[in-house]
Amino acid sequence: MSTVDTMFEEREVLRSASGTWWLFLVTGIAWLVFSVIVFRFDITSVRSIGILFGAMAIVAGANEFLALVVSTIGWKFVHGIMGAAFILIGLFAFIEPGSAFAALASVMGFYFLFKGILDIAIAMTTKGEYDLWWLQLLAGILEIALAFWVAGNFEQKATLLLVYAGLVALSKGVTELFLAFKLRSLRTSLETM
Repeated sequence: MSTVDTMFEEREVLRSASGTWWLFLVTGIAWLVFSVIVFRFDITSVRSIGILFGAMAIVAGANEFLALVVSTIGWKFVHGIMGAAFILIGLFAFIEPGSAFAALASVMGFYFLFKGILDIAIAMTTKGEYDLWWLQLLAGILEIALAFWVAGNFEQKATLLLVYAGLVALSKGVTELFLAFKLRSLRTSLETM
């Protein structure tokens, strides 16, 4: 395959992926609305928090599978594994909400750590391409700070986990909005070529 054919093929893949920018705009807004609902949630039991996390994990898993559309082959693998893991965790939370609550308290710090590292890596690799790269960098730094905060031993875990759920949803919403506007910008630049 010639260089011209490869460039044409890459451009068509980018054009196709950039056409889905509105989908990530909608999911980003949905995550932000969900985070507001979570922050207004009244803590009644450990079971309800486990079920809330189960729903959030399943939606996050479906969202990771949506990200496959706009990812390169290496990132498709990562998004596929994360999507499957989130859905399995969500199903576990529905089956055993009490156990999910305890496990969630232990694992949440790792989620924030890896999400923060991923956001920082993406921000640094897209630094030259997007003007708002620094916002994603800031989100990644805040997520890593949250990871270390979560690692502490807190007495009121129910309240803390509810705050975590809201922060995860907020972080996911902001990340989805970044992706939507990156894809929209890409689409605009491809149309002018």
